[in-house]
Amino acid sequence: MTSTADIEPPKVALVTGASRFLGGFLVTRLAQNPAIERVIAVDTQSPTKDMLRRMGRAEFVLADIRNPLIGKVIRNMDVDTVVHASTLTKAPKSGSRTAMKDMNVLGAMQLFAVCQKVLSVRRVVLRSSSVVYGSSAKDPAKFTEEMSARRRPTGAFARDMIEIEGYLRGLARRRSDISTTILRLAPTVGNRVPGSVSAYLTSPLVPTVFGRDARLQLLHEEDALGALERATVAGPAGTFNVAGDGIVMVSQAVRRAGGIPVPMPYGLFRTAGHALMGSVMKSFTKEELDYFHFGCGLDTTRMRTELGFEPRWTTKDALDDFARSVGLSRIVKTEWVDRAESMVLSALGERTEAR
Repeated sequence: MTSTADIEPPKVALVTGASRFLGGFLVTRLAQNPAIERVIAVDTQSPTKDMLRRMGRAEFVLADIRNPLIGKVIRNMDVDTVVHASTLTKAPKSGSRTAMKDMNVLGAMQLFAVCQKVLSVRRVVLRSSSVVYGSSAKDPAKFTEEMSARRRPTGAFARDMIEIEGYLRGLARRRSDISTTILRLAPTVGNRVPGSVSAYLTSPLVPTVFGRDARLQLLHEEDALGALERATVAGPAGTFNVAGDGIVMVSQAVRRAGGIPVPMPYGLFRTAGHALMGSVMKSFTKEELDYFHFGCGLDTTRMRTELGFEPRWTTKDALDDFARSVGLSRIVKTEWVDRAESMVLSALGERTEAR
């Protein structure tokens, strides 16, 4: 195994998805690294003026990775490191599932094909997601990177990510000199990342599945960014689960965010949930609804021992920081939840000792 200390930072890095939080702020951090000579930011739409200002010396290129222009950019600028962070989690508002698949899968195929042909490319990093594991009643307590979904994911984003990961592994087989890194990020929470968990927890009344209490393992948006930076600058090849320590049950997460859980049969989860949450519930995909039903746990041993990354926020800390940052009014105080959890754990411990 290659030591991360032996891995040299890129000289010319290219990041896709630069108009969004992860891509844009990754460009910002790379541009602040004096060891990196050149940083190219790519997206189909321009970043905000504030984001462009933050990017500093980075060069922005308005380009679609499905267009041959991306090949010219990578070739002419002698790019040695490519970070693919532009995968869409949902179909664009003006588009369809077909448009989403075209942008995600075809875009990745074109990008990786260019990487294969351009000899200057030495490293490719993919921002993937834990959705590749799916969510079902048959899931293990924690997925390791070698495991696959117990039930084939039905969600569009999950299917796209599985295909994209496959194409990247194909690139690694055809160009053994290219280091390929896949980061499977847990659901991310934060006031700058419009994720499904963040949207789910902002409602005062939150629908939950009666008889189930899904285990959630989350990732703070800053830790998601930190993991991407680590993989880009000094990360080894391989596939890595990335998540904060610990888990929270859905009912705990709702209360910590200041809401009140409203249990209901799964058959009514979307329809009755829509009455409680409005358009937010309607926007959730099938894979997101499955996640709130069953959850997903990740084994992050490899993240620490091989990638050399240690998240700053635990799952609970990330959740609490999100609640503070968006100013959620707490109907149920965090201190009450902590006290109740401590009492339950203490009671369980006493019962175990009595046996």
